[in-house]
Amino acid sequence: MTHLAIMEYHPLTKAIRIQTERTNEMEHSTPMFLTSSFQFENAEDMRAAFADETDDNIYSRFSNPTVQEFTDKMCALEGTEAGYATSSGMSAVFASFMALLKSGDHLLACNSIFGSTHTIITKYLPKYGIEYSYVPADKPEEWEAAIRPNTKMLYIETPTNPGLDIIDMEAAGKLTKKHNIIFNVDNCFATPVNQRPIEFGADLIVHSATKWIDGQGRVLGGVVVGKKELIKDIYLFCRSSGPALSPFNAWVLSKSLETLDVRMERHAGNALSIATKLQSHPKLNWVKYPFLPTHPSFEIAKKQMKNGGGLFCFELKGGLESGRTFLNSLQLMSLTANLGDTRSIASHPASTTHAKLTEDERQAVGITPGLIRISVGLEYADDILNDILQALEKC
Repeated sequence: MTHLAIMEYHPLTKAIRIQTERTNEMEHSTPMFLTSSFQFENAEDMRAAFADETDDNIYSRFSNPTVQEFTDKMCALEGTEAGYATSSGMSAVFASFMALLKSGDHLLACNSIFGSTHTIITKYLPKYGIEYSYVPADKPEEWEAAIRPNTKMLYIETPTNPGLDIIDMEAAGKLTKKHNIIFNVDNCFATPVNQRPIEFGADLIVHSATKWIDGQGRVLGGVVVGKKELIKDIYLFCRSSGPALSPFNAWVLSKSLETLDVRMERHAGNALSIATKLQSHPKLNWVKYPFLPTHPSFEIAKKQMKNGGGLFCFELKGGLESGRTFLNSLQLMSLTANLGDTRSIASHPASTTHAKLTEDERQAVGITPGLIRISVGLEYADDILNDILQALEKC
């Protein structure tokens, strides 16, 4: 169990001060409970725990104090009733589907989503008799027509991966309430310090904690937070299916949350500065960043986000070959299958994260052959910009 004084504090303060109850050692930094199981004083206590009559820890696949501390901090930041942490972002996404959808149900999703999420929706959900439909992320006026009598959930990302489309969560929240369907939001790109989907009607929020929440490319982790009754079903599914978050990873992630707000301010400041300076570059068709006035959903982004986040993307005029040349010419930035690191990362979605989509599917969500996604790190902004500029000269 975690504790905090009864006085009400800002969510950022809670993310720093929520801690597992102090042990007899009187430690200031929270301890790590690196254990697979937990003891009981007697047989009756053990019986009561297994009968769910108490909240006592039994086994770290079910619950763990270090994992609970991280979960409680995420709930405080997102403003939600409950949560469950998992071993990765994709296990969180999968659990949010499988615990709440059944054969005969229909899932509605925006068409611009992470490649692995697309694979789950299109390849695996149909095996369990779960239908799906995609709706264009940039045309919410078309969504209501896609809702069926058996539609159970609307799943969105905002900003989307990798095209950074912005979805109006207020409009989506009203639509889901009107039709009594679950509103599930992937908030990975923005993080809870930048936007809180619960304020716009979300029922569930999922995260890959591997990204900005960790912030240094060290550990894997995921979390689902939201309404208590929905989280209960997700917990029971995960308790049996086993995507438990390692206590060590949870400890790392919990400490990372203490600096999330200040890190995201720097990430976003760097991203806005660099994206602004690249807008008129002759080698680029366009530059896209949520807080650039040229973004098609700039006003919506300002309405629901504190800042534009740490990602921007652009399209090279030379297409696929220019994309390869650009990546190969970078000297400072990393080429790696991650984002949200202290170190800046460049990726080419058409050949990596979204390679399993067909060409038509990529084109439908704006993943062109020359699209480059930049995860802006904490380095000195001009160093990041100059690395991009020198690579562009070679394209």
